[in-house]
Amino acid sequence: MRSLTVLGSCGAWPEAGRACAGFLLEYDGFRVVLDLGYAALPRLLEHCPRGEVDAVVVTHQHPDHCVDVSGLARVRYYEAPDAPAVPLHCTPGTLDVLRALEPNPDPADVFAVHDLATTTTIGPFDVLPVELPHYKTNLGVRLSAPGVTVSYTGDSGPSPALQRLAEGADLFIADATYQGASASDYLMTAAEAARGARGARRLMLTHFWPGSDRSVSVREAREEFDGEVIAAEEGLVVSL
Repeated sequence: MRSLTVLGSCGAWPEAGRACAGFLLEYDGFRVVLDLGYAALPRLLEHCPRGEVDAVVVTHQHPDHCVDVSGLARVRYYEAPDAPAVPLHCTPGTLDVLRALEPNPDPADVFAVHDLATTTTIGPFDVLPVELPHYKTNLGVRLSAPGVTVSYTGDSGPSPALQRLAEGADLFIADATYQGASASDYLMTAAEAARGARGARRLMLTHFWPGSDRSVSVREAREEFDGEVIAAEEGLVVSL
């Protein structure tokens, strides 16, 4: 099975019935989580009841992208105490946040922590981390395995560096926090996300500001992007 499942699609905080950033990428039995923000863990546990994932990637330390990694650590600590540590590829500040949330067990004892900036492979995937403009160090990632390339921005302002992630990607998952005119150097509108995604085959918009009409974001993105545009929705599964 080669697929991407949306665990959460909100930025900042989760709307009722939704969750913040989180994706489950599956490739021939290998499972990697991309971010795990507020309320994303329960959705992950629908697919992996004991947290049995093969790797976790956290793009940056903001809690709407990493706070539920702390919950995942508890699941692994109590439900699979003898299992090997799950590789956690993240920015250094992420570990500080996780330790502040729960120092015991130390997340570095539950996870095998790696610097995402120097990560080149995760299981079957070749990994390209790309630093993108945000309030904290944020690393977008491009994950490529035979026949599949998936890219994910985490949070980002508009940047020429997005093209390094987008070119030739089968699926480009992009921060599309805002609508209308540009509002920030550190977060994107749907139109900016679409321009940054040019060169990819499909674009998935995510990190919507709570309360946004997502159909507006899709419409704005379609004006700038020739391929398929998808709005991330909790539970959505995209075949790769």
